[in-house]
Amino acid sequence: MTTAADAAAPPFREAVVDLDAVRENVRTLAAAVAPARTMAVVKANAYGHGAVPVARAALSAGAEWLGVADIAEAHALRDAGIDAPLLAWLHDPGADFGPAIARDIDLGVSSREQLEAIVAAAASVGTAARVHLKLDTGLSRSGVAPEHWPGVVARAAELEAAGRLRVRGLFSHLANTSPDEDAAQLAAFELGIAQAEAAGLRAEVRHLASTAGALRLPAARFDLVRIGIGAYGIPPFGDGTTAADLGLRPVMTLRGRVAAVRRIEPGTGVSYGHTWRADRPTNLALVPLGYADGIPRQASGRGEVWIAGARRPVVGRIAMDQFVVDVGEDPVATGDEVVLFGDPQTGAPSADEWGDAADTIGYEIVTRIGARVPRRYLGGA
Repeated sequence: MTTAADAAAPPFREAVVDLDAVRENVRTLAAAVAPARTMAVVKANAYGHGAVPVARAALSAGAEWLGVADIAEAHALRDAGIDAPLLAWLHDPGADFGPAIARDIDLGVSSREQLEAIVAAAASVGTAARVHLKLDTGLSRSGVAPEHWPGVVARAAELEAAGRLRVRGLFSHLANTSPDEDAAQLAAFELGIAQAEAAGLRAEVRHLASTAGALRLPAARFDLVRIGIGAYGIPPFGDGTTAADLGLRPVMTLRGRVAAVRRIEPGTGVSYGHTWRADRPTNLALVPLGYADGIPRQASGRGEVWIAGARRPVVGRIAMDQFVVDVGEDPVATGDEVVLFGDPQTGAPSADEWGDAADTIGYEIVTRIGARVPRRYLGGA
């Protein structure tokens, strides 16, 4: 029989996603970058938080655009009835652009070949494509190389004049390497804009900055800022700046229940390889999440969790489905709540702290949380 206490207990494992925090973060960042408009980036299932509910929350808070990596992600938003301006920028070499064009999905263009393929697809569906031309200003990933940019913008202007496409945006992406290198990328982007305008293009939006660049390099804001990790309440800088310092709230809390508690004696080894042995009598709590759920094995012996009002260290290796923490002599019981990460204002570790423990970043920690962990939404989905 399920008791009232059982019904109120935390689940075995879950990621709690606070959509009110998304709204607050979007409003805070939008105010900071105004008068630039805001694009909420919801790629990779909204960094693991859930693309559709996060997109709706961000739009309700004033974001005007949505951004995703690929066309499949864009179609999922359209399938959910979301009709806001939407940009997808990373394409399969054999992508079928026609359905995306028909659904008013803007397409990033990183080469002359992509431009021609998109125009051909637009002709097949009987409408003009909307594109954002991307210039590689120094990140050396996607984007038109500077030496090819004049030819691409000239061709785009020719196609636009013929009514075959609309160049809605010009964009690039900062490497966030150093002030000097960011300034060099900004100058390269400004030159690219000038070349596009000289070719006859007048883009509606020019966008270069994500959260980090928008906050620390105001000149990079242009017409539109792509708000990514900041919308999820994770600081973008990696320099010790906290979410609270930026007026942001972490959106995801990863939690579960203690699956078992056991007493061990000095010298007892824990988990695979016995990389940790007790140096005193102590109690261990078993946490039912592992690397199958996205918990990084690299954080073995380094991460911490929050149980019974205190932080507890991970001991031994993190396994596929579970890991162990040392709770000492404190009264921890099977079924107690365990918080892996959340809002550090509550005492829990942050996603960034787990990133530090795994030699990575908070972005990766939240994005990698797997499908076996159900998402529960607060603030309306």
